Amino acid sequence: MGSQSRKMTQRMILLLALLIMGVTGTVEAQDKVTIGLVEDVVLMPWKIRLPARIDTGAAVSSLDARGLKVIDQEVEFALPSKYGGRKFRLPIADWHTVRSAEAKERRPIIEIELCIGPKLVRARVNLNDRTRMKYPFLLGRNILTENFVVDCDRTYCAPPKCLEEKSQ
Repeated sequence: MGSQSRKMTQRMILLLALLIMGVTGTVEAQDKVTIGLVEDVVLMPWKIRLPARIDTGAAVSSLDARGLKVIDQEVEFALPSKYGGRKFRLPIADWHTVRSAEAKERRPIIEIELCIGPKLVRARVNLNDRTRMKYPFLLGRNILTENFVVDCDRTYCAPPKCLEEKSQ
């Protein structure tokens, strides 16, 4: 009888563990924030607000970097003057090769913290001169996958709220 009782206890623990894992998965899905095709993001901790184009076809997010210079294991660049023109010198976290119809290009990747809607997200973004692009930031799947659901019929539906929370 002791053996059957032990087996029953093990089965109950397994069932309870599976139930908890299932509930956790549901909660995570509900934690995703709905965003539109264009949203404002804030580069933290600098509190620089930029419009971002949401692109589910882009594997990696991309930031407009003007005057890009690689110096050893760091990269120097400036944001467009329209967004303050702030200059940065940040460590290179990795390199990313982007293939297009015209060419293959190697871009430096940096790690930054972003505020998107109510979420504060640490992410890797590649740096690229996006002068000819309408938006200075491209939000790709590396950020979208675990955090957001995209509603293609909407824009600017999740304003950054991290600044409000930090100031309280």
